[in-house]
Amino acid sequence: MGQKVNPRIFRTGILFPWSSKWYAPRQFFARTLEVDTRIRKFVQKTLKNAGVARVEIERTMNSITIIIHALKPGVIIGRQGAGAEDLKKKIKQNFFGTTKTAIHLTIFEVDKPQLNASLVAQQMVEELEKRMPYRRVLKGALDRVQKAGALGVKVFVGGRLNGAEIAKRETLSWGKIPLHTLRANIDYYRVTAHTMAGALGVKVWIYKGDVFEEKPGKERS
Repeated sequence: MGQKVNPRIFRTGILFPWSSKWYAPRQFFARTLEVDTRIRKFVQKTLKNAGVARVEIERTMNSITIIIHALKPGVIIGRQGAGAEDLKKKIKQNFFGTTKTAIHLTIFEVDKPQLNASLVAQQMVEELEKRMPYRRVLKGALDRVQKAGALGVKVFVGGRLNGAEIAKRETLSWGKIPLHTLRANIDYYRVTAHTMAGALGVKVWIYKGDVFEEKPGKERS
């Protein structure tokens, strides 16, 4: 089970909170969930330079709150909040149109970026797209996470590595990654790097220790 399921999804409701918090009648549920997914992709694409680690969405009857966890919150906020206001206008225009929906933004800075699987994977993607040797990228990511205080880390890249005709995969790991232990706080992220030779899949697992007798609430750093 642990080898075949996304580790974060496997622990949602146990260690990790839901990334969307709202209630909708059955006939509107699928549409609302689709809009949430599109908003996340839009925010990730628009704020690529800000290092967005996670996007949470909370809805009420006539308002939506978008909570962004980023490496560089100043890039999102902009001078005198102009960047945040511009982002709210774009979200309103692209997803809600003339609907009377109030949009609120809450922005947090990520405390330990080298222990965040999303940011580590995004950095690997940037390096791969700059045509750095994949083994150096894997080793560098592994060393950074290890020095940040993780108890275990595994990094993966697969595809036409170095432009090879036949796709292959490369994995480096250190420490332990107890995927079957539900109390194990394992951060996981996967993303695609688009290179001259084609698409490369990147995956990162980071084990931060066990959590005992806690209810899912605030995201653990």
